[in-house]
Amino acid sequence: MTGPLLGRPLALRSLSRAMFVGFVRDRAALVFSILIPVLFLVLFGSIYKSTSAAKISVIEVGRVALLDQAQAAAPAQLGRIMTVAHSTDLAASLDAVRKGTDDAVVQQRGRTLVVRYSIADQTTAGIVQAVFSSIVQQADAAAAGRTDGYQLATSQVEDKSLQPIQYIAPGLLGWAIASGGAFGAAITLVGWRQTKLLRRLRLAPVSVGSVVLARVGLSLVLALVQLAVFLAIATLPYFGLRLSADWWMAIPVVLCGTLAFMSIGLLVGSVSTSQQAATAIANVIILPMAFLGGAFVPLDFAPAWLRDVSYAMPLRYLVTGMQNVMARGEGAASALPAIGILLGLAAVLTLVSVRAFRWDAV
Repeated sequence: MTGPLLGRPLALRSLSRAMFVGFVRDRAALVFSILIPVLFLVLFGSIYKSTSAAKISVIEVGRVALLDQAQAAAPAQLGRIMTVAHSTDLAASLDAVRKGTDDAVVQQRGRTLVVRYSIADQTTAGIVQAVFSSIVQQADAAAAGRTDGYQLATSQVEDKSLQPIQYIAPGLLGWAIASGGAFGAAITLVGWRQTKLLRRLRLAPVSVGSVVLARVGLSLVLALVQLAVFLAIATLPYFGLRLSADWWMAIPVVLCGTLAFMSIGLLVGSVSTSQQAATAIANVIILPMAFLGGAFVPLDFAPAWLRDVSYAMPLRYLVTGMQNVMARGEGAASALPAIGILLGLAAVLTLVSVRAFRWDAV
């Protein structure tokens, strides 16, 4: 009884080592999983350092006489650069700015104009400050002769450490994890089936569970390496990423995301008859999801229709789960919904993949 029990850890260790060596020797897999995502990080990180915004949306909380006067004096001019909504709920308005639904909240306290904005898009933040600075200056000029001029008080709604890279890095990392998990599982499964390796493993004195655990373990380790590489690069002074207090909660989000996208890859590999077909199907799934799920286009600044569509994309939950704890400064509990959804998806698709699984090519 003890022989088989002792043999299972040895078999699992041997399989894990063999898979790791095979992965390291596969230069294409290394380039696709590590180098290309890093290049995207550098590219998008550099581009988004000077991102632009055409028009700002402002929430007026209470009555802001100074803004009302400016709109009455030059409605066409302000209308081209600003839309104004009205609210009496300051907390909800600040939350809308924090989430990217609107760009600024404005209040008037006596002769002080109080403006709160999001620093996630630095160009939009600059436009907000410039617009309201101009409004205050014009009001002062119109009231020349008064001893008590108007004042402008501005501040950001987020933690002072927030920079655009904190939205970009989780998105690109999510795409890298999704691609690595889905493509790795799909292509590996099809390749093993075509080379009859699956059949030999089935006949070998190795349990199916050991094979699965070895492949899953490799994918999880790779995901942690990707996370470490991304954080090491994004925290360089050039990009300026500053991690929130609960950033460590991104680790379980990454692991659950890896399992979810591996399950997608298993399903693709189960129904594909060749590696070319598996690659094509995985591309059709992952590439649109990268744009619609918030990996390449931050959902905070995306059109409303795209945000609605993104709820059907698993990548959304992987990206937003990381953003919540890495960028927005939300507590560890904010990542739990994303973890639950990703684990649920992994369980469902794994069951479907088992039903569709084939040992041999047809």
